[in-house]
Amino acid sequence: MQTASKKVINGWAMYDWANSVYSLVITSSIFPAYYGGVASDFIKKGNQLTFLGRVFKEPTALYDYAVAFSFLVVALISPLLSSIADAFGNKKRFMQFFCFMGSLSCCAMYWFRPENPQLGIVLFVLASIGFGASIVFYNAYLPEIAAVEDQDNVSAKGFALGYVGSVLLLIICLIMVTKPAMFGIADDHKAAQISFLLTGIWWMGFAQITFAVLPKGQANPVSKSHNVFTKGYAELNKVWKELKEQTTLKRFLLAFFFLGMGVETVMYSAALFAKEQIFPNTGDKEKDAANGGKLILTILIIQIVAIGGSYLFSFFSKKIGNLKVLLIGVLIWAGICAWAYFVYTEMAFYCLAGTVGLVMGGIQSLSRSTYSKLMPPTKDTASYFSFYDVCDKVSTVIGMMTFGMVTEGLGGMRNAVLFLMTYFIISFFILLYTLAKQPKLQVA
Repeated sequence: MQTASKKVINGWAMYDWANSVYSLVITSSIFPAYYGGVASDFIKKGNQLTFLGRVFKEPTALYDYAVAFSFLVVALISPLLSSIADAFGNKKRFMQFFCFMGSLSCCAMYWFRPENPQLGIVLFVLASIGFGASIVFYNAYLPEIAAVEDQDNVSAKGFALGYVGSVLLLIICLIMVTKPAMFGIADDHKAAQISFLLTGIWWMGFAQITFAVLPKGQANPVSKSHNVFTKGYAELNKVWKELKEQTTLKRFLLAFFFLGMGVETVMYSAALFAKEQIFPNTGDKEKDAANGGKLILTILIIQIVAIGGSYLFSFFSKKIGNLKVLLIGVLIWAGICAWAYFVYTEMAFYCLAGTVGLVMGGIQSLSRSTYSKLMPPTKDTASYFSFYDVCDKVSTVIGMMTFGMVTEGLGGMRNAVLFLMTYFIISFFILLYTLAKQPKLQVA
């Protein structure tokens, strides 16, 4: 196949520009910091942080479990959604639905106040489901619009645009949170709430560029021997069986599964770790505001570095092959976990954040394009990418659940971060074994 027109490619990549503000503002910076501060103060005032009848002494654990639950929901429903989308040729419609679900939930976070942390968690779960489910259909478009030799660059372009767009909005939010008086904001919490509202509007608004140019897709009616509601799960089972004949792809997915447990958990927990361990609330309003600004600035540094990181990984993949570059990236991730355990100063944390940014975007982009290249020739890209996304979501569920359990059980996030290194080490050795079995495999 030939790569689609520049207009379609740019339109597809613009969805990264649109929805990456959710990843940055909601999951990586302002929401975790706001929730962490609000929930901690809520408990310090003598209140019990309860959710579904359970009392949480560690507010970060509730956040971890909320992330895990939202991704579990996405993992369970994505096969059903992919089946219906494939049958009726309306991937774009489903992508639109979950985009609006997620973005409107972000807008509703405007009403997340210090006295109702539970509302913030509920809206966060809904937004996370909208984000995760829309990505299923977004990823499935990649092999349909880009030829194999262009998929690394197209994938990297999406991630890079996402980082640029999200950084622009985060800068605005950073100024508003640290200098609320410049915007006529007197309430200490109002700046964060407005940031949530802006995130939803940005996501919803720029996504319209994507929806205007993406093709609807061709309908593939379900045969009489199948049910449209179960076909997606049957397709996953079919992919699972086909993997038995595709040794390299099977090994890559297993490595990706353990890699996802680590990477996604770090991404979702980094801001809470920084808030609790490096920039905690002190009770001094000016100092706490300064700490909040430093935290958001750190996340901003990560995003800027990640823009170059996504293209850097793509560049080296052409020189030495995808798998070798992934091996290097996974090894760096393992080192990051060990490093984080010993980080106590702001300067050391800034250096750690820069390293995270370097490998964060690159390893995500390269993993997606490597999977796309290793897929067998097939028109049923939705099923294969549904399988990929289910692996990604289930790995996130396990990663966040174990992170929350270790945090509660071993009394702190430092031990939990160190525990994450196990997942990266396992992923590294699986990739190494894959390369050893097929030393000429480049996937370049």
